[in-house]
Amino acid sequence: MIDPIDCQEQQKVTAEVARLVDCASERYGQQFDSIGVNFNLRGKAAGMYRVKKSRAWLSAYPRFERHIRFNPWLFAKYPDDSWCNTIPHEVAHYIADCRFGLSNIRPHGNEWQQIMLDFDAEPTVTARYDLTGIPTRQTKKYLYRCGCREVQLTSIRHRRVVAGQQQYRCKDCTQMLVVV
Repeated sequence: MIDPIDCQEQQKVTAEVARLVDCASERYGQQFDSIGVNFNLRGKAAGMYRVKKSRAWLSAYPRFERHIRFNPWLFAKYPDDSWCNTIPHEVAHYIADCRFGLSNIRPHGNEWQQIMLDFDAEPTVTARYDLTGIPTRQTKKYLYRCGCREVQLTSIRHRRVVAGQQQYRCKDCTQMLVVV
């Protein structure tokens, strides 16, 4: 089992994020706020940029909570790739969001690619990692049956069925799926 990066390494990653944000501020002549960095991502993804609309009830203008999540196990197993690709990749999403707005651009479109090039990083979209020794989230599956076969539904879909919020049909025979 791979051990995740420690607090000292996490601080180095956070400092690199801040450095890239400062570089973008200088390059584009626009001040970008510092962004929160978490190391709580698990599974196949090395990093993730997230935006949530905050619940600022008193404000007439919606506020957004932005942060970057990193997978500390993948950083430990693939440090070079993480530094060269993952950190600039996620910071580029943040800068592209601040400059253009997420609803106005494609996630890995020309604007994001240009920011990656400005960071002297290759604008690659995905990476395939060997996950041996990396903890991954295991989704529980539930067995359902229709008129022609048995299928497995994820725990999320199963909960929706149990709560009466959703029904699912077989793609082939169009009969309702029933839990076994």
